[in-house]
Amino acid sequence: MFTSIRWKFIIVYFLLVFIAMVIVGVFIVQRFETQQLENRTSTMTKQIESIISTSSYLSEDDWTEVNEEIQNMLNEWRFDGTETLYVIYEEEIYRIIASSSKNQDRIVGQNALRYKAFDPTLILSAYEGEKSEGIKKNLNEDTISKHLAYPVLNEVGQVKGVFYMTSDLQDVYTTLDESKKILTNATMLALVITVLLGFFIASSITEPIRDVTKKAERMAKGDFDQFVEVKSDDEIGQLASMFNYLTLKLKDTIQEMDLERSKLDTIFNYMADGVIAIDLNGYIIHANPIAIDILGLEDTINEELINRKVFPMESINLTKVDYESWDTLEGDDIIEINSVVYRIRYAPFRNEKNDIGGIIIVFQDITEQHKLDNMRKEFVANVSHELKTPITTIKSYTETLMDYRDIDQDLSNKFLSVIDNECDRMARIVRNLLQLSNLDYNKTKWNKVEYPVEKLIRDSCLKLEFAFKEKEQSFHIDIEEDVPDIVIDKDGMEQVILNIISNAIKYTPNKGNIDILARNKDENVIITVKDNGIGIPEEDKGRIFERFYRVDKGRSRELGGTGLGLSIAKQIVEAHGGDIILKSEYKVGTEVDIILPAVVDVSFNLN
Repeated sequence: MFTSIRWKFIIVYFLLVFIAMVIVGVFIVQRFETQQLENRTSTMTKQIESIISTSSYLSEDDWTEVNEEIQNMLNEWRFDGTETLYVIYEEEIYRIIASSSKNQDRIVGQNALRYKAFDPTLILSAYEGEKSEGIKKNLNEDTISKHLAYPVLNEVGQVKGVFYMTSDLQDVYTTLDESKKILTNATMLALVITVLLGFFIASSITEPIRDVTKKAERMAKGDFDQFVEVKSDDEIGQLASMFNYLTLKLKDTIQEMDLERSKLDTIFNYMADGVIAIDLNGYIIHANPIAIDILGLEDTINEELINRKVFPMESINLTKVDYESWDTLEGDDIIEINSVVYRIRYAPFRNEKNDIGGIIIVFQDITEQHKLDNMRKEFVANVSHELKTPITTIKSYTETLMDYRDIDQDLSNKFLSVIDNECDRMARIVRNLLQLSNLDYNKTKWNKVEYPVEKLIRDSCLKLEFAFKEKEQSFHIDIEEDVPDIVIDKDGMEQVILNIISNAIKYTPNKGNIDILARNKDENVIITVKDNGIGIPEEDKGRIFERFYRVDKGRSRELGGTGLGLSIAKQIVEAHGGDIILKSEYKVGTEVDIILPAVVDVSFNLN
């Protein structure tokens, strides 16, 4: 309770008033006591001086001769009931020769220095010619009295005797005690009033502070719609005004920070690359969804990622990196996680104290790029290999013809025929490569027209009739009646049909069966070429449309294939807004679906 500033204010006020009242009270009491004693001394002195000035008996040198007259004079003098006057004369001892006391008969004649009611030092001082006074307390009788020893001098200045006067001070100290009680009561009342006023004054100061404290506590919990009522222009009012200003500025700052954090979170969460922040021990601090998916941390998306290892640190050579060298640690690397190739870039980040806090690692999926690089390398190798074979053949046969000029005509014609075939093969490869290049860069000009599906299929099969008969293969054409026309480039699409059927003929054994179907489905025309040939192994299906890719390279080359037909066919179909789907089972057969958009009937009934 006393830790509250309100009670501190009250205690301070209480102590200030209490100390002030004590000081004032002590000062007043002491001053009052001194004044009363001085007044009593003055009264006693005046009475003695009045007696000395009015009594003729005191002019005698020997007071013992006139002691009765002096006693009668004291009896006649009007003394206050609290005062007693004694006349002391020195013969051989200091003797009391007269007294105003009611018990004068018992007192007169006693030795003054041994009289217990006197202070001997005052008498001795008076006989030395000094007026002396003092206060004597009688603890047995619980009394206190003022004592005054006044010397009486003769004409030559010698002390003839001493007037010793006592005055009871009980009334003075009674009055003084009453004054103390009054001051004490006044002090208590002042303290009570001080506590009450201090409470209200302290409340007027602490209530705004408590209000500010409560509002600040709510702000600390995230509620920034807090304003303090300004009730004055003093320091408290200025504090409230500054708090309100601080609230507005803080609210604006928080909103700006939230906006920036929202932007960063959105960028962070929706960026295509994975980003992870790890501390110096290799534990995750933050990770975006892509990175969580990359590292297989989906089970912790809704949980804290604390104490989850990011991945084996040796993958980027960070296991034994000295802490002091982290500030210069930057670089990239290529790793593979779950058959996906990533290029990782890493660099250190610093905390608010400008110390290295950890490393930011960015995962960039380069699987397709890596795959394309490999395909490009393989493509170059395949092109080189495909061209090298006919060139080698042409060169060897040509050199033979040049070296052996007496070779017979039949053998010469055979060599020339081989050279011609290899030249044709090279021409086909170059022609196919040029066609692929034109398709890649959209340089092919299509002459699209509305064309019947049945005519396209039958014309293509007619051109391959000799190939069917050569391998004694049977083929069946099944075209639904409601198949609509298609908008195609006739030569391009015929090339596709010929390529698919030619592959079916090549890879279907003698006396095999090939079915060519056409049907309408969901505003598309599907042309299906189905055979019962050797089929395609499961591991080769994903790459069957790659350039120069062959399932059985030796056999395909023997059959005259270049490995570019299916790739060209797929790009031609896609250029027509369609697609090719291949389904195959090894040693069972292959089915190829060519899906093309049908011509939509937009005729209206105007009746």
